[in-house]
Amino acid sequence: MFMWDIWPVPIGIVIIVIGAVCFFSVRSYNRMKVVLNERDQNVPDNVEDHPFTMNPILWVIGIAALFILFVIFYYWASSL
Repeated sequence: MFMWDIWPVPIGIVIIVIGAVCFFSVRSYNRMKVVLNERDQNVPDNVEDHPFTMNPILWVIGIAALFILFVIFYYWASSL
């Protein structure tokens, strides 16, 4: 039996946010041009300054970690 309490809505929101991160990361990768036999382009300044912010795997891990912390805090607060 599926539990119809508080968790389906937050899990749905987390899945939608993770899906959006994946969609926009794939979309940005598809816009990159592959240039053969030519000189490489410079790395954009925002990627050079903050290389980890453009990594979608880290965004997914961060979103999942925040949700897990929320679940832990919820159960801790409800047990008081």
